[in-house]
Amino acid sequence: MSDEGVIVAAVAGIRIDTVRDITDALGACFGAAGLILAESDLDPAFFDLRTGLLGELLQKFVNYRIRVALVVPEPERHGPRFAELAYEHRGHGVVRIVPTMAAATAWLE
Repeated sequence: MSDEGVIVAAVAGIRIDTVRDITDALGACFGAAGLILAESDLDPAFFDLRTGLLGELLQKFVNYRIRVALVVPEPERHGPRFAELAYEHRGHGVVRIVPTMAAATAWLE
């Protein structure tokens, strides 16, 4: 556990709209136990895997081993590819896609 605990994006003013936002979010998380990003903290383009935003987030957070929980209650709403990715990441050690804030908090704490 870190000194900062878990950072909730909405509380910390973190939002992911661009690759630059991912870098800024990563920097804000050094020393924290992890980051919770709700669906509302993510630009709709994030869920289109062709934009590369999700891939960039995964790559950066995995490289720095900073845990992040993406709260997406209904992954299938974002298409079959995103739903498949969510299924594959339900037990990932660094990045998890979970259905509720409670699940995100429980995993990160």
